[in-house]
Amino acid sequence: MKLEILTPEKRLYRDQVEIITLPGVMGSFQVLNNHAPMVAALVKGTLSFTAKGKTEEIKIEDGVLEVHDNKVVICLDNAVEQVVN
Repeated sequence: MKLEILTPEKRLYRDQVEIITLPGVMGSFQVLNNHAPMVAALVKGTLSFTAKGKTEEIKIEDGVLEVHDNKVVICLDNAVEQVVN
């Protein structure tokens, strides 16, 4: 699925990924390929995703995400720190 991560200042990421783990209002959740359409609020925590066998993490404050047709768009107010594992 295609992932795009945006802040008001810049685009942090845009590429194909296999799995995304997010900090949601009701707890952590994952988005996989062919996920049902959804919109969700994000809270302070760690957003992580795996692409080409490599996992990246971004510490976030809050934001929203939309999932539709194997495309995930995440809009963040602020990304605190990006960590590549």
